[in-house]
Amino acid sequence: MVRPSRAATGTGTWRRETGTVIRRAAARPEPPAAASAITAGSRVPAVPTEWAPHTHPLHELVWVRGGTLTSRVRDRIFTVSEGYGLWMPAGVVHGGRATAGAEFHDAFFAPHRTPFTTDEPVAIAMTPLLESLLTHLSRGDLGAGARARAEAVVFDVLQPSAHPFVLQLPGDARIDTIAEALLADPADPRSLEEWARALDISDRTVTRAFRRTTGLSFAQWRQALRVHRALTLLSEGFDVLTVSETLGYAQPSTFIAAFRRVMGTTPGAFSGTAGAVGTAPAGVRNPVPGVGNS
Repeated sequence: MVRPSRAATGTGTWRRETGTVIRRAAARPEPPAAASAITAGSRVPAVPTEWAPHTHPLHELVWVRGGTLTSRVRDRIFTVSEGYGLWMPAGVVHGGRATAGAEFHDAFFAPHRTPFTTDEPVAIAMTPLLESLLTHLSRGDLGAGARARAEAVVFDVLQPSAHPFVLQLPGDARIDTIAEALLADPADPRSLEEWARALDISDRTVTRAFRRTTGLSFAQWRQALRVHRALTLLSEGFDVLTVSETLGYAQPSTFIAAFRRVMGTTPGAFSGTAGAVGTAPAGVRNPVPGVGNS
């Protein structure tokens, strides 16, 4: 397996893969027809695709099959894999990426006709029923009655996931350099003490800043970040050894143990079940799918 490239830094998430297509302006979706509340569609990007920060006048639900989607909203990064989607409220500035070959689906919802409301992005459980309904609504030959019935069921089953899929970035000028460097290269081996010396601040300042802004220690936060990155690499088909090396682990067993602590399952099991997850401990911030950070 070819090791993932370390290409140019993207719009505040991971380094761009070689051949990434950057869409500077997202296509403005057509408003749903007067008789419709939802417009749905899908496509398969042949190469890694990145959307520059933008907004929509409509609510958006995006999900993928056979890959992952990442999106940055202010100081948060959402990573969703197969079986989950991301709800983006109208007017929220966001950028995102989809992995090459992923089957990319989106649905746009007219705000004044959508009873599901939230001011912030949330993960959505893409149940087989919800996916089937939205696929059904992507058809161009539905009559008004059939469309209205399907949309009503969508609103009945559309529910936030129990797994937030979110990595909280510090948003603190004293330590943002650390966060951005690790986003660019999760394998960066520098310790908390080395970072403190490089930034000319105390170890205690770094420790307190991470705890205050993310709810995690520096080590826990870096582990969570590496697991977010691992989700994408595993979904792209990279083997456990390659992912382990890419993320800076000296031994695959160390990576597997860290992944299990965070995810509640092994990398191999995750790859084989497209996102099998465990249960998140109560009160833990910065969870990835199904599990909080240890």
